Amino acid sequence: MQALPVIVGYGGYNAAGRSSGDQAYRRIVLESISADQKRQTIVGLACLMNLVSWVDGSYQDQKGSILSAAEVEARYETAVCEGTLIRRISPEFFDCDRTPWNQKMELAGSKDGPVKFQTRKRSLPVQVPDNWRVTELDGGQVEVVIEGSLSSLVESSYDFPVKAAGQLPAGFNPGDTYNSRFQPRGLQLAVLGASDAVHSMGIDWQTVCDAVEPDEIGVYASSVMSQCSPEGLGGVLASRANGSRPTAKMIPMSLNSMPADFVNAYVLGSVGHSEAITGACASFLYCLHAGVRDIASGTRRVAVVGCSEAPVLSTIMEGYANMGALCTDESLKKLDGTETTDPRRYSRPFGGNAGFTVGESSQYIILMDDALAVELGANIHGAVPGVFIDADGVKKSISSPGPGNYVTMAKAVSLAEAILGEEAVKKRSMVQAHGSSTPANRVTESLIFHKVAEAFDISDWPVSATKAFVGHSMGPASGDQMNITLGMFHHGIIPGIKTIDKIADDVYDERLTFPLKDLNVGEGNLDVAFLNSKGFGGNNATATVLSPQVTEKMLSARYGAAFAAYKERQDKTRVAAAAYIEQADRGQLNPIYRFGEGMIDDSELQISKEKLVIPGFSKPIPIKFKNPYQDMLV
Repeated sequence: MQALPVIVGYGGYNAAGRSSGDQAYRRIVLESISADQKRQTIVGLACLMNLVSWVDGSYQDQKGSILSAAEVEARYETAVCEGTLIRRISPEFFDCDRTPWNQKMELAGSKDGPVKFQTRKRSLPVQVPDNWRVTELDGGQVEVVIEGSLSSLVESSYDFPVKAAGQLPAGFNPGDTYNSRFQPRGLQLAVLGASDAVHSMGIDWQTVCDAVEPDEIGVYASSVMSQCSPEGLGGVLASRANGSRPTAKMIPMSLNSMPADFVNAYVLGSVGHSEAITGACASFLYCLHAGVRDIASGTRRVAVVGCSEAPVLSTIMEGYANMGALCTDESLKKLDGTETTDPRRYSRPFGGNAGFTVGESSQYIILMDDALAVELGANIHGAVPGVFIDADGVKKSISSPGPGNYVTMAKAVSLAEAILGEEAVKKRSMVQAHGSSTPANRVTESLIFHKVAEAFDISDWPVSATKAFVGHSMGPASGDQMNITLGMFHHGIIPGIKTIDKIADDVYDERLTFPLKDLNVGEGNLDVAFLNSKGFGGNNATATVLSPQVTEKMLSARYGAAFAAYKERQDKTRVAAAAYIEQADRGQLNPIYRFGEGMIDDSELQISKEKLVIPGFSKPIPIKFKNPYQDMLV
């Protein structure tokens, strides 16, 4: 029997909030959930945003006044709503009206003489240019006379064309939650996102480690833009130009494998498999494909899958804007025929739109093979039977869409039909679109969905687009889709595309339904979702994700009488998971950061021809292989 990769934990952070416990999902569908769920969401976000704190068993405002949950909701609902989702870029990132840059200038002498100035001797360049005449003065000063011109960079600023982004909830700084040691924001988010996913399981991580061989655990994670903040690659590339020098930490912090490396080293303490795969905006699904592949084949029993990215940087955003890929204030003004813009409605998938909106995010999920999940009494949130990846073939423009996404979508739907039957796919499935909010995407992606729906005789196929709310987070973008989809499975509400007034005329919607308001299909009435992602360079991926209800039916059929005992174990797991969610909703995130903790002494390793024993791990790693090429022996 092939192992089924089941989702036993998920977590992360984006512009909508924390992923575990469906906080971010509930923020997106806030107007469509019950009064109790709405209060839980507002109060939890108020704690995350440091508007209130949980102290000695009660909520307190910043002045120390005690508040009830109802009072927190009443007082802070507006601040929470305005401080989440896509919104105007906060000065915490950069001033989008006066963004700093260096203006290049050529300075020449006047008719009265050459360029002349004084400076400190220690400020002179190491190699003084040939056309400079330097005269020493008193007090360590020098006078410089330049024959000819001087190329100079002068500090200046400009009106940045992009005014909105998907930023973490206002007031929430991931680096303040643990000893982050000047790490890039994207890696801070990796630590928090993976910690949230681990805690969400309701099973102690050591229990998981004790149940498997050390190398049966794999971590599959990456970033696309490689931590381009000043603490990482941005600092490496800009330091000399800005008159400083790169630090020893910048290069290792720059690697796009760090969202996996940090999780191995500081969160899990894993000595198992590690894999960092990038596929542009489809990177999360590329990592998911690897994890699903290894669990289905039996190579791994646990897979931690994720991506982390913090690209709300003027340098990165300007590059995308110059490509014509980003929505700008001017493009929206022309589109809407107005002189003002609404930053909340920058991202408009499948409507009248002008480009995508950058967002920051960290999203992780934890997969187990079904046998291990049953053994440990894991809480089941769904399953991923397959992820499909195909390229576009010959292209004129490397960033343009192509035919590969037809292949991935058709395969994903066909797999679901093979597992669940035609009725489930036709009546109880939905699509999480890439929905980047570009004019090209709305046409090409909707045409793909239309043709696949036509081939499988699907009508009124619901399509949702997570980027309307949290923006495009690059690598983690399909992780945002995944964790919002798990919320849909739990609550039965498909988020509407609420940033648009109508579907654009060039969208293919004959067989598709693009709800503009939240669509309540009822809890338990979604069997399968298709997560679609399209990335620059022809990186297309689609995942087939089964609901928890369907997954548990499959497990019941496979395990028969043993399933009842599993359900009893699962009840205990759910109690522990709920306790963490309650704690996290109070702002007590408890990030795991094991810096230098429990380091392995190489001298204590025990190696034989059959196995390798590592201190701190209950099971050895078998290293004796059979010849897989026995039939090829001469």
